[in-house]
Amino acid sequence: MATEQELKSLFNNLDRDQDGKVSINELFLSPGLSAVISSETNTNSPQELLAQYDTDDDGNIIYEELKQAVKKASNLT
Repeated sequence: MATEQELKSLFNNLDRDQDGKVSINELFLSPGLSAVISSETNTNSPQELLAQYDTDDDGNIIYEELKQAVKKASNLT
């Protein structure tokens, strides 16, 4: 389980270009961090994360989408 501060830190580490979005490429560039995201969101892959939680269908995950995914998995403390 992650706190909101830990989740924000994880998101910022994944967001390599600091554009406020995590792309599929950024997820694949950080396999260790992607594994943490998968476990916190109960998804099996970056593709599944995007398919389920990319609510605006832009091909990226923003922090609020990630936060919703972690909340839905009941892993946000």
